Amino acid sequence: MKVSILDDYHDTLRTLEAFKKLAGHDVTVWNDHVQDNDTLAQRLKDAEALVLIRERTKIRGPLLERLPRLKLISQRSVYPHIDIDACTRLGVVVSSDQNFGMPSYATAELTWGLIIAALRDIPQQMSSLKAGKWQAGVGNTLRGKTLGIFGYGRIGAVVAGYGKAFGMNVLVWAREASQAKAHADGHAVAASKAAFFEQSDVITLHLRLIDATRGIVTAQDLGRMKPTALIVNTSRAPLIEPGALVAALRAGRPGKAAVDVYEEEPLRDTSHPLLNMPNVVCTPHLGYVTREDHEIAFAEIFDQINAYAAGKPTNVVNPEALSRRRT
Repeated sequence: MKVSILDDYHDTLRTLEAFKKLAGHDVTVWNDHVQDNDTLAQRLKDAEALVLIRERTKIRGPLLERLPRLKLISQRSVYPHIDIDACTRLGVVVSSDQNFGMPSYATAELTWGLIIAALRDIPQQMSSLKAGKWQAGVGNTLRGKTLGIFGYGRIGAVVAGYGKAFGMNVLVWAREASQAKAHADGHAVAASKAAFFEQSDVITLHLRLIDATRGIVTAQDLGRMKPTALIVNTSRAPLIEPGALVAALRAGRPGKAAVDVYEEEPLRDTSHPLLNMPNVVCTPHLGYVTREDHEIAFAEIFDQINAYAAGKPTNVVNPEALSRRRT
């Protein structure tokens, strides 16, 4: 098959062991980010299979209609960036594994790194040292504080374990089934969502972005947080009500944030408020960006291409498209 891979910023995929799975296919890798439909339509005009790296590029109906040879979109995880209805109508199969056998330890580890960086003011201390000014202030420790885990899935459970190892009191808020799992794992469950935001010293979000979770963290929720508290988001930006985080930080509740995800990505606007607040640590969506995580994810993504080529598509999220498959 003619395979196109979008948004491989650092030309990493060719260096993976998993890339050997595409031997025999005609593969084109694009290293820049483009969202313009005209440019994408030209680039992908011959593509039969399209590999997406998470949600870096949006694939909507107007673009899909200009890709008559496209048969398969292969990726991993959720797909709010793909017009599934248009894919089904046009006979484009979407394969996306969402039932991972293991959590993203890469994301969990980055979450913990951001927590320590924010509470110990590591970026500010580095800047001070480089400017010849020595120490820039006094940070805070984690031991004895309350770690709030919003969403107790695979990643949330790992982060909760990190919290215990650092001597923190873990408090969970999640859907009922996840609360039961957290309780079985020995963690406390908040009496209410309001109590969760009021009591936590650090809150970290570990929810999938679906219609039910979009904007699930409201301005009112943030306003309940302590002025000394930290909120961390390594999941998805739209989990927080639009504009609410910046407004809350300016109001002083919570006092700090650590952010790895943004409404528009890649974020290249240096005037963005979050990039210019001294109480915010920002990273460019690095949660899953490790060589080890890529090996796992792209082995599955490339397996999905080979399964389709063999006439046995796997992890199909729009099975109705199978009866309309393009030849």
